[in-house]
This record gives sequence, structure tokens and C-alpha cells, in this order.
Amino acid sequence: MKPRPFTYVRPHSVAEAVAALSRHGESARILAGGQSLVAMLNLRLVEASAIIDISRLTELSNMRVVGNALEVGAAVTQNRLLTWPDLAKRLPLLAVALPNVGHFQTRNRGTVCGSIAHADPSSEIPLSLAMLGGEVVLASPRGTRTLKAQEFQTGVLSTSRAPDEMIIAGRFPLDKSRTAAFREVSRRQGDFAIVAIGAYLKDADTICLGIGGAADRPFVTDIALGKPVTDQIEDIVWQLGGHEDIHATPHMRRDLVRRLAPIVIEEARA
Repeated sequence: MKPRPFTYVRPHSVAEAVAALSRHGESARILAGGQSLVAMLNLRLVEASAIIDISRLTELSNMRVVGNALEVGAAVTQNRLLTWPDLAKRLPLLAVALPNVGHFQTRNRGTVCGSIAHADPSSEIPLSLAMLGGEVVLASPRGTRTLKAQEFQTGVLSTSRAPDEMIIAGRFPLDKSRTAAFREVSRRQGDFAIVAIGAYLKDADTICLGIGGAADRPFVTDIALGKPVTDQIEDIVWQLGGHEDIHATPHMRRDLVRRLAPIVIEEARA
């Protein structure tokens, strides 16, 4: 199957991209890596009046440290972030989470911000962004605004982005922890996770725990190391709701969290 006809636009600046997005209306789509969007267009799960290709915008192709965060432009690929020399030292959670994102070939095209924009509840990058307390930077004809990760993703494939806004960067706070762990269960390596769990040591007494795939958006909470971990996890699994799809029932997802979370917590403590 092929997509319905659309207008193709290749802007030369963010200002041009934002103007085109506003001009073509709510059904215009931003294309960066296209690893999710192109497949959905071909299956006609989404339709587009216009495709606005930002993949070659140099102003969105950079990574830079801004304050105490790494700002990743909307055209930066997942593999480029994965090969950032300081990743393991300054963003250890991403260093262990990113290898689980798709395959080497898809990471060469897929962008970091494209994954954030797609807002799949099983996706590793939105989960990591939420766990780190990161931000999403949006541009529109009215200017720019910044949202916290958990304000941005509102549900399954749903965000608080306005129709005339586009993501121009994601910001990942640096040096959150020297130790982090990440595990997931999927049908095959590289598939979307049925359940994904990350953890990092916040301080001597607290672990930050993040769960993806078990609710309609990333779930982030703290685990107190001075209390029984299994009791805290049992309380958590009943807060996750009843996310169900063709891959797993809510019961299966809760059971996976019960089994995986203690392992990931211990790995993060180590």
C-alpha cells in the first residue's frame, strides 16, 4: 500500500518549516528520519496534506551542552547520540537504553526527537527523557516554548504539541547518576518493548525507576532503598493502569514489571 498524495516541502530554515506547518494546516507532518511516519503513511494509518522535510536543516543537526543539559537537535539521529564520546560518563541511562532502540540500520535514520514526537508508550527514548526530567523545545509562529517531558506526552501517540508547532530539540539533563541499568522484553530484538524498565541511583537511599509499555505514557517513580523493594513494586504495578494491545494483556505486563524491576534496581545499585 502507498500513501495518499501530499505536497512535499523542503524548507531551508526552521522559520520556513514553521511557516509551512502553519500554512498547510493540522494534517501537515514533519519528516526527520521517517522510521515511524513513512510506515504509517504507507499503511494509511495517518494522512498528510504536506510532508515538511527537516532532515537537512543544519541548525537542527547539532548537539550542544546548554547549562546542565545536552540539547539534541530535531535532525540528530539516534546512532549519532549513541556515539557521543561523553555519553557513558555524562548520560549513563541513555548509554544503556539506546542500544535497545530498533536496529543499527534504523538508528542511522531515526532521530532522537522523532521518537519523542511519536510518543509511543513502549519507546525507550521518551522513557529516558521522562526519567531524567528532560525537556522538549517547540517552535511555532508565536515563538518557542519549553515543556517538561511528562507535560509533553499526554497518552498513547498523543502529545501537547499544538498543530502549528514542531519540535526543534530535546534536552537531557547531564550527570544524573554514575550508575544506570535498563532492560526490556520484546518479541524480537529491536521490536518495540512489551515492557521496558530503567533505573538509576539518585543518591545513597533512592533509586529512580522508570517503566515503559505498561501504561499509556512513561511511568516514573522513586524507590526507597531503606524499605522492602518488592512491596514498593507491588504498589507500583497497580498504579500502572490496564494498558492492553495485541502483544500483551495488563496481567502479563504487571507480571513482567514484578519480575524485571528488582533485577534492574539491583543492577543500578551495583
